[in-house]
Amino acid sequence: MNDDSRSRVLIIDDSIGVIELLESVLGTEYSISFACNGAEGLELAQRYLPDLILLDVMMPEMNGYEVCRRLKESPSTREIPIIFLTGLGSPADEEFGLSLGAGDFIAKPISPPVLMARVRNHLLLANSRRELKRHNDELEILVAERTREVLLRDKKLIASQTAIITAFCALAEARDNETGNHIRRTQNYVLALAEELRLHPRFSESLDEETIRLIYKSAPLHDVGKVAVPDAILLKPGKLTPEEWEVMKRHCVAGRNAIITAAREMGEGGGEFFGFAAEIAYSHHERWDGTGYPCGLAGEDIPLSARLLAVADVYDALITKRVYKDAYPHEESIQIILAERGSHFDPDIIDAMVKIADKFNAIAHEFKDVVEERYYRKQERRHA
Repeated sequence: MNDDSRSRVLIIDDSIGVIELLESVLGTEYSISFACNGAEGLELAQRYLPDLILLDVMMPEMNGYEVCRRLKESPSTREIPIIFLTGLGSPADEEFGLSLGAGDFIAKPISPPVLMARVRNHLLLANSRRELKRHNDELEILVAERTREVLLRDKKLIASQTAIITAFCALAEARDNETGNHIRRTQNYVLALAEELRLHPRFSESLDEETIRLIYKSAPLHDVGKVAVPDAILLKPGKLTPEEWEVMKRHCVAGRNAIITAAREMGEGGGEFFGFAAEIAYSHHERWDGTGYPCGLAGEDIPLSARLLAVADVYDALITKRVYKDAYPHEESIQIILAERGSHFDPDIIDAMVKIADKFNAIAHEFKDVVEERYYRKQERRHA
């Protein structure tokens, strides 16, 4: 094993000829170690933790599939990318290997240019993932630390709630300059919906005056977890890749965790407030039909506070101009949401929204962003 700063590649193959070929191709750029059987390969992987493993499928005693399975079962090696080297060419063989956690297949006889390109690409991808995880971990720590700083300022319930909302929302707006008055609008949409539903048989016991107040006060924290999303993803003007979208979806968990951390620091103070804030942050992207995230909750398993916020959030996203889309008109936005009654949204909440659609429109205009004002004026001039 070479002790240098280069990326480490472990070769596990029972053919000395193949090992020599791989080392001759990769050795000038990477630090190479090798094993001639599965058991030795597992031992080396645990001892040296390589950055990438090239793994032969057909080996005596323990084949490559079994080696891969054991590597992916171990917490210390499961994240190491694995590329299978194989003479097997059927789709079923590749499908099975990928199902075990391998990242790629290279067919034998091995083409040196293909080998070098695949190894380089998988190492770049692995490095990017590690860097992204490190960045997210640092951001989560930062969120927790700032949450504690805010909460320790005042033990009084009302004062602490106001401080938390102000600090979190300022932090969120600093990360995403397009949010603007989004939190104020969604907060007031939620209030209007809750007040409309207060006398509904399904909600009359849940939506008392104090509950409505707490939901109203905690609604602005629904997207606080976005401070844990890297700028390159949060501010990306185009469509997110599947990998970027998975990172973006983590804001629900990050937001809930930050709020729970804050709640622990406060002790007994503000328990109900923190409870609503955490459930809104965590569940406002769940869908009535169970196809949302992060937990795939369905129907009334989704907290009522989150169901209310989901309608408010989507409406505001539709009527607001973004770098990647124009704003939809109020009437069209209502129809788009109505089309998802019973799929995305609680049907009774949508019925309430339709009844108070004019209130939604008034709130949207009352809390326009500066960016939106310019946009609306431009639209008015265009149609004059």
